[in-house]
Amino acid sequence: MRTGIRFRLRVTRGADIALGPGKIDLLEAIAKTGSITAAARSLGMSYRRAWLLVDTMNRCFREPLVEAEAGGKRGGGARLTTSGLVAAGRYRKIEKLASRASAAEMRALLRLLKR
Repeated sequence: MRTGIRFRLRVTRGADIALGPGKIDLLEAIAKTGSITAAARSLGMSYRRAWLLVDTMNRCFREPLVEAEAGGKRGGGARLTTSGLVAAGRYRKIEKLASRASAAEMRALLRLLKR
């Protein structure tokens, strides 16, 4: 059994979750694979679920985070926009900063757990 603390940062816009852990994982997988389909597969989610997450992110931000190209001779694909790269990078930086800032408190809290 693994013991630890996980931050679950969520950025909301109205009722929508604009960014959260799963959406960041999806953005990073799209950046790596160049495809929403391949990214979804690598994360064990359906294409439809991945597409809905991308659509929500794109609607929540001033500029789309993901640009998708329909299939055809080149086979389509997807890529992160500059805004997508910046959003993912800032999200991960916030996680690191929060973790560092609270490291002593996290250690103290973990010492209270059963061994």
